Amino acid sequence: MVDPAGKGCKLRCAGQSLCRALLFLTAISLPLPALSASADAAPSPLEKGLSRVFEAIEQNRTELALQRVDALLAANPNFRLAHLIRGDLLLARLQPLHTFGNVNVTVMKTVPPERVEDLRAEALARLRAQRDRPTPAKTPQYLLQLRPEQTHALVVDSKRSRLYVFENVKGRPHFVADYYVSLGKQGVEKTREGDQKTPVGVYRVTANLPRQKLSDFYGAGAFPISYPSPWDRRLGRNGSGIWLHGTPSNTYSRPPRASDGCIVLANEDLQSVSQYLQVGVTPVIIAEEIEWKSAAEIESERESLAAALESWRKDWQSGDTDRYLAHYARTFKSAGQDYAAWASHKRMVNARKAWLKVGLSGVSMFRQPQQRDLVEIVFEQSYKSNTLSNTMRKRQYWIKEDGRWRILYESAT
Repeated sequence: MVDPAGKGCKLRCAGQSLCRALLFLTAISLPLPALSASADAAPSPLEKGLSRVFEAIEQNRTELALQRVDALLAANPNFRLAHLIRGDLLLARLQPLHTFGNVNVTVMKTVPPERVEDLRAEALARLRAQRDRPTPAKTPQYLLQLRPEQTHALVVDSKRSRLYVFENVKGRPHFVADYYVSLGKQGVEKTREGDQKTPVGVYRVTANLPRQKLSDFYGAGAFPISYPSPWDRRLGRNGSGIWLHGTPSNTYSRPPRASDGCIVLANEDLQSVSQYLQVGVTPVIIAEEIEWKSAAEIESERESLAAALESWRKDWQSGDTDRYLAHYARTFKSAGQDYAAWASHKRMVNARKAWLKVGLSGVSMFRQPQQRDLVEIVFEQSYKSNTLSNTMRKRQYWIKEDGRWRILYESAT
């Protein structure tokens, strides 16, 4: 690793030993994307305690740091990262430390080098998250609109190993909490069964599996999510069994990349997150790296889509099939039909209608990660005509085509 002085280390260390122990901390003090601490959501007790340990180290108060890490371990005896930090602090009394996790040859016989690297990665992820928290002025660009019953939404940032919780405040997201998570061993963008990757996309919680029905491996419980989504299937992606779940009883947390594709939280964090989850309702959006936008930018996008959706509704209700079909992309596909088959079917159906009325309610809008101009819109549709009357929940994917929003896919959910 690079000597701290090479990074402009300004810490006034009493000796080289402690300065080297702070090596990785210097790295996370470097400038990051412009997100600042939020007063709206405090870190978890564990992460607050961990931050206080490193605060003492930065102040060159090793004995205070030891007291704080001991308190952290008393409350969380399986927190391996804290054990490693404690070992460094004790070893710094005897010899210079050349890196964080200064494991000697004797210990290395029982602790594989990759385990220490995993703990370094976890330390970096946790502390970076605490120094780089969302500000209320920024929101993930995916959360365009929540429907009333969606009380909360989850957004996962794979690059930061972080899960963010947002509350629905009059249809708009409000940041309330965030948690460290472990994701797929091979990263993200799952495409097939067994690839050990976490999917990227818009999903929903589909079940609540309590601890009593699971093995100890899943810890405090599990919440399956709806991978593969209709969009995943359209792209030929497969696989199953992607869950939010906890850790075994002998493990506090896992490294940032350690699961077979699931999103894994410490058991106490999973229990905290569970209070926000509604089966069949809560959206879970997974991104490689969250893109944040201002409230004004998101509102402008939402209004643009809302206008397009309302225009589609009115044109369908008008009975003018040409105007109605103009809202569909040429690459539209649904239920095995391409655009030409869909248009032919709709012309035939509409020819039999003397009148019709279409109502929409409970609209949600979520932008697809990795797909800048693709948005999933879900709503309750009330349809009445001289030949049919029904109500259904409908899902559509809208894409920008030649500067205009058009429908790429639709189906009942």
